[in-house]
Amino acid sequence: MKRLKQLLALAVFSVPMLAGAEEIGQVSTVFKFVGPNDRIVVEAFDDPKVEGVTCYLSRAKTGGVKGGLGLAEDRAEASIACRQVGPISFKGELKDGDEVFKERTSLVFKTMQVVRFLDKKRNTLVYLVYSDRVVEGSPQNAVTAIPILPWVQ
Repeated sequence: MKRLKQLLALAVFSVPMLAGAEEIGQVSTVFKFVGPNDRIVVEAFDDPKVEGVTCYLSRAKTGGVKGGLGLAEDRAEASIACRQVGPISFKGELKDGDEVFKERTSLVFKTMQVVRFLDKKRNTLVYLVYSDRVVEGSPQNAVTAIPILPWVQ
């Protein structure tokens, strides 16, 4: 039993959180008598390796007692829109499939991730959001793209 608790603690705290998201706003979708309502949250985060790019993510957050305690599993659906907000410059080498953002969406086994690809042929950054589980992921995803253009002052 002690070993199981250690493995559970390791799983909970070993998921790296890359970029911190800033909540922009939220709307309530389902009223709950006890605990917070179910809601859709809109968050923004900057790409840690690409200066001048901000991504906006909307996703469902489960409320109720379990949601209020952080024990609920959030749904896999998410939407993403990334935009150029300044001159684009790279902070190091970019690798296709680099994780830009990662957050737990259940107590232990489920995460939501944003990964980046560089389409060199079209000079475009492509961002993909998806949800996965240790055992089984979800095919639900969303994609956005930003052409790398000069920034006009």
